[in-house]
Amino acid sequence: MVGYESPHPHMRVPGLPASLQSAASGKPAYSFHVSADGQMQPVPFPPDALLGPGIPRHARQIHSLNHGEVVCAVTISASTRHVYTGGKGCVKVWDISQPGTKSPMAQLDCLNRDNYIRSCKLLSDGRTLIVGGEASTLSIWDLATPTPRIKAELTSSAPACYALAISPDNKVCFSCCSDGNIVVWDLHNQTLVRQFQGHTDGASCIDISNDGTKLWTGGLDNTVRCWDLREGRQLQQHDFTSQIFSLGYCPTGEWLAVGMESSNVEVLHVSKPDKYQLHLHESCVLSLKFAYCGKWFVSTGKDNLLNAWRTPYGSSIFQSKESSSVLSCDISPDDQFIVTGSGDKKATVYEVIY
Repeated sequence: MVGYESPHPHMRVPGLPASLQSAASGKPAYSFHVSADGQMQPVPFPPDALLGPGIPRHARQIHSLNHGEVVCAVTISASTRHVYTGGKGCVKVWDISQPGTKSPMAQLDCLNRDNYIRSCKLLSDGRTLIVGGEASTLSIWDLATPTPRIKAELTSSAPACYALAISPDNKVCFSCCSDGNIVVWDLHNQTLVRQFQGHTDGASCIDISNDGTKLWTGGLDNTVRCWDLREGRQLQQHDFTSQIFSLGYCPTGEWLAVGMESSNVEVLHVSKPDKYQLHLHESCVLSLKFAYCGKWFVSTGKDNLLNAWRTPYGSSIFQSKESSSVLSCDISPDDQFIVTGSGDKKATVYEVIY
């Protein structure tokens, strides 16, 4: 397989010299290796780029969940039975275990009616949901009761939360704030235990290394930062020429994928000055998520696209074009389902086909 084969021959990459635009097949390259000195070269993909265990063939839409407002946040339970969609002022809960037309099984009213939910995260047992958005308060929902109820609220000084992450042991919650701070909450005692300060504009996205020792955050200040969770200090900073809207840390380590306002996806090696730059989105990259096996990841964009990429070099596994901007995404822990949230006021559930 030629590494320059793009499934999208019409796409020319803006701002790249013509010498990089086309290669052996005469079609535009979309994946580039960037060396430490800034040299960009099209990537020749290995023969197993799209083959082999754990690499999807495509994804099939199986459910459309009509939330009724723009869906800025989605999450799917470990059991893959329930999907949570966050929109304006509420999270709706859906049972996707049966085929057929869907209506929500519950509605969790959070924040104020006019404020958007920006992130919702489940604890691993599926019994607690943490919700943040355009408010200074995070709400913690008990899902184990017959009717879900708020069991706690966590209030910080920042006017909004843009993203949430939960530690692997489920003891701590991290909130990316609009003031640039990362607030660390003890979920058991419901207390603020620490703030990571460094971003000079809103902190937009977050992920945690699998061993729970490092935190990665992206910001509207054009930086990606790595924090040591035990010592509470910044370890690394990567500077970009674009705002960072989304990121994901590969579960098997080594690679960090970053979604840019500039439409690029960049995949950075966390300990070497080695990276890949991927050009298939035509507008801002709004969300990004790794499969749990680490072999692939998805990104979504303002260009209505859901792209699935091979880790780390970005061979295009599949693409799905939706009807509106794709604002959010999640992958189930068994890598069998992808959920997206759309500007079209709905969420879409995909089955991953291997």
